[in-house]
Amino acid sequence: MTVVLVHGVPETAAVWDLLVDELTALGESDVRRLSPPGFGAPVSDGFAATMDGYRDWLVAELESIDGPVDLLGHDWGGGHVLNVVMARPELVRTWVSDVPGVLDAEYVWHDLAQAWQTPEVGEAAVADFTSMADADRVDFLVGSGMSADIASRVSPGIDEAMGRSILTLYRSAAQPAAATAGRNLEAAAARPGLALLPSEDHFVGTDEQRRRAAARAGARVEVLDGLGHWWMTQDPAVAARVLVDFWTANR
Repeated sequence: MTVVLVHGVPETAAVWDLLVDELTALGESDVRRLSPPGFGAPVSDGFAATMDGYRDWLVAELESIDGPVDLLGHDWGGGHVLNVVMARPELVRTWVSDVPGVLDAEYVWHDLAQAWQTPEVGEAAVADFTSMADADRVDFLVGSGMSADIASRVSPGIDEAMGRSILTLYRSAAQPAAATAGRNLEAAAARPGLALLPSEDHFVGTDEQRRRAAARAGARVEVLDGLGHWWMTQDPAVAARVLVDFWTANR
């Protein structure tokens, strides 16, 4: 079986390093990481760094993979996963997302996302972030909940191209766009799904919103107690066991 990992914002594929080690130790021998354009991968001419653009990019990537795929997305990667399984569920065997609440009708974007969605304010915010000294950016990521060792691997990949992609992506998802996309959540139930709910992740909706969206998507819910937004860097062993148990139950 092929496990495919898709990361989010502001990240590179290094965010998965510790989790991949744990998954490998538990017997997952085919784990692949896909880096969305602008987030550790080049942005090709003509690519639209929007919700729909990333959905279409991920569809094309999955179409090129032979055999059953267990698809896992974190942060915006989890959003891309949901957008794909709502549109093309046949491309995966199972799916996992930690952001179902973002597609709930009542979700309100967090403060930083709203800043990115605001003209001029967003440009200033990403310019400040991408121009930081590497050590300062590591401190920012650690302060937001990422483990220090992974933050030091992710930070060097945060550049102006990522900044531009952040602005385009978040502006394409400004409400009511995310809520409109979520009207089709029931379609995700066509494949077995798992909604990860880190108890200390306050970026991706209330507990009620997350559970309501997961139920509409037909997803099993697993609470990662005591973990935050970057759960895969905080306790990768616990996370890996939850994931492997889910995949094993559906194989």
